[in-house]
Amino acid sequence: MILKTADDTRDFGSRLAGVLRAGDLLVLSGPLGAGKTALAQGIGRGLRVLGDVTSPTFVIARVHRPDRAAGGTVPMVHVDAYRLGNVTDPRAQVDDLDLDASVEDSVTLVEWGEGMVEQLADAYLEVRIDRRDDDSRVIDLVGHRGDWSERVTALSEATAERG
Repeated sequence: MILKTADDTRDFGSRLAGVLRAGDLLVLSGPLGAGKTALAQGIGRGLRVLGDVTSPTFVIARVHRPDRAAGGTVPMVHVDAYRLGNVTDPRAQVDDLDLDASVEDSVTLVEWGEGMVEQLADAYLEVRIDRRDDDSRVIDLVGHRGDWSERVTALSEATAERG
């Protein structure tokens, strides 16, 4: 999928939120400036969470509670694993962050988490983002186990219908 602007990336994130549910793990990969945080902002908007979604680089993780008044139902945990490095037990490392939302009860997005956090859930969605020279983004969604294949297909069909 090709998205022309950062706003298009946020809009796609909002649509992606429509197929997400508690317990979902998304591993966002791509070079610096590819649009991982813009995608997370869109997902947060689609999940109707409280607070501004910004890069958690320096705090490592942020928990965004659902905005119940706006119809939000599930928290979003946004993690930036860039500074975590390679660890023997990523689950323990994430648990050490002392987040007040569990992976099972929230939608968890992990930037820079490839190779470190995939075992946090039985199934996960890998979101590969690349930024082209013209500032457009190419996004590939790769489901690993579970029903991700069906959900990605439903999202692709809904996106194609929008034009």
